[in-house]
Amino acid sequence: MKSEASAGAVPWSKLSLGTVVLAVAVHSLWGGNAVAIKLSLEAFPPMWTAFLRFSIAIVCVALWAGFRGIPMRPKRSEWWWLVLLGVFFSIQIGLMNIGFEHTSGSIGSILMATNPIFAALWAHFLVAGDRLTRQRIIGLFVAFLGAAVVILQSGHIDGATAVGVGSGLVFLSAALLGCRLAYTGRLLQRMDEVRVVLWQMVISVPVFGVAALMSENIVWERVGLAPIAGIVYQGLVVAGLGFMLLTYLMKRYSTSVITSFNFVSPISGVLLSVLLLGDKITLHVLAGVALVGTGLYLVARHQASP
Repeated sequence: MKSEASAGAVPWSKLSLGTVVLAVAVHSLWGGNAVAIKLSLEAFPPMWTAFLRFSIAIVCVALWAGFRGIPMRPKRSEWWWLVLLGVFFSIQIGLMNIGFEHTSGSIGSILMATNPIFAALWAHFLVAGDRLTRQRIIGLFVAFLGAAVVILQSGHIDGATAVGVGSGLVFLSAALLGCRLAYTGRLLQRMDEVRVVLWQMVISVPVFGVAALMSENIVWERVGLAPIAGIVYQGLVVAGLGFMLLTYLMKRYSTSVITSFNFVSPISGVLLSVLLLGDKITLHVLAGVALVGTGLYLVARHQASP
C-alpha cells in the first residue's frame, strides 16, 4: 500500500479544475445518499434497504475488481479480520438505516457527515504520527458543536421531547463509521482496498437478509419508482460509481487531499433533501450544516497542507 506521500504529492492548492470538479461531484453523490435512504424506506424497511443496496453494490464492485484483475479470494490469515469488519459494518449500517427511519434527510445527512471527525479521533490513538494538532482540535470542536445543535433541536422530528432518538442513532452510526474507517485503514496496509470493500459487504448481506426476513415486511403497495430509485442510487451510484471515482482519485492524489472535500457532503445532502423530500431549512439546520462543514474543512485542510 502506498503512503500518502507517494500516493500523491500534489497539494490541495494546486489541484486542476477537473480534479476539483470530480472530487466535489463524488462528495455530492454521497450527500445524496441520505435522500436515497429516505426514499427507499417508504417501501423497504431498514434491513431490507441494506440487503438490497449491498446486493447491488457487490455486483458493481465485483465487476470493477474483475476489470482490474484483482484477486478477490482472501488469504487464510485475512478471514478473521474481514469477518470482524463485516460484523462492524453490519451494526453501523443497521443503526444508520433505523435512525434515518425516524429523522429527516437533511438532519441525517449533516450527522453522517461527521464521520471523518470520529476517524480523526480514532487515528490519534491507532495511527502512528497522526496526531491531534491545535487546528484539528478546533475543527473537531466546531463540528461536534454543529452536531449537538442538530440533535438537541431535532426532537419534534424524531417524536421525542428533548433529544431526537433517530438523530441519536444516526450520530452513533457516524461514530462507528469513523471507527470502522480507522480500522479499515489498518487493514489496507496488508490487503487490497477493493477486496476489503467487497468482503465487508459480502459478509454483511446475509446478516441483513436474515434480520429482514425475521423482523420486517416490505410494504408492497408503496413499492414504486421513488423507493426503487433510492435503492438503485445507493447500490449503483454511491457504492458503484462513487467507489470507482474515489479509487481513481486516490491513485493520483493523497487520501487527505481528496477527503478535504468532505465538507461538500452535508451541504449537498441538505439541498437535495429540501428539493426532493420537501424538508424545511430551519435555523438549526443552517447552523448545523455550517458548523459541521466548517469543522470538517478545518480538520481535512490541515491534513492536506503540504
